[in-house]
Amino acid sequence: MTHRPRKRFGQHFLTAPDIIEQIVAAVSPREGETIVEIGPGQAAITAPLARLASELHAIEFDRDLVAELKNRYSECSNVTIHEADALTFDFSSLGENLRIVGNLPYNISTPLLFHLLEYKSFIADAHFMLQKEVVDRMCASPGNKNFGRLTIMLGCQMQVVPLFEVPPSAFSPPPKVKSAVVRMKPIPAPGVDIRDTDMLATIVKSAFSKRRKTLRNALEGVVEAGDLMAVDIDPGLRPEQVPIDAWVALANHVSTNQSTKN
Repeated sequence: MTHRPRKRFGQHFLTAPDIIEQIVAAVSPREGETIVEIGPGQAAITAPLARLASELHAIEFDRDLVAELKNRYSECSNVTIHEADALTFDFSSLGENLRIVGNLPYNISTPLLFHLLEYKSFIADAHFMLQKEVVDRMCASPGNKNFGRLTIMLGCQMQVVPLFEVPPSAFSPPPKVKSAVVRMKPIPAPGVDIRDTDMLATIVKSAFSKRRKTLRNALEGVVEAGDLMAVDIDPGLRPEQVPIDAWVALANHVSTNQSTKN
């Protein structure tokens, strides 16, 4: 396939055969599984997945690439090409136990990860190529400078494991940053007891919008110091020092108190 990469779509096409093999080996498609590829591009990963997957859905936004992909896979009964925006796509329409794969455009990676959380009950696992900086944030530990909103909102719902790094030379055109491949799986039942996801998202977003301040100041007007102390969180800590389970406990406490008052 020949296609000039479009900067506005954040297109960097994977071309390195060894990296392609590593990604496909990490996914390891098995008979009877449904694979969903986000952003197939020039079909570097699509081609080997199509040979192995019982059912492959490829979601592409670039209409020129869609035309080429539909032409290439017109006679492959196990491959369906969707011309769609992954940021608004209804993944539940493809069934359950979905195995999602993608070399995600850097400019939409974070909002796309949040969008996929809405469909976690339909997802078996996901393997993504992302900017290494994003993977570092996804996998960060409390106290690390990379620990933040993305770490918490993913970490309380998904198991996140970094697999391997990918150099810029593996792409055409080469990006200016390193990439990495990560595996995500929904936390198995009973999982984390999140009683109000919207409350958790609000508190975490507020805190990390002022991450240099103490929690007492960063959450002023959102959470009272008494709420923090009620779940054993020191109001004098900074947001990145608080572990994921403590954020969930805080959100649950605040949500319960608000329900009681109402």
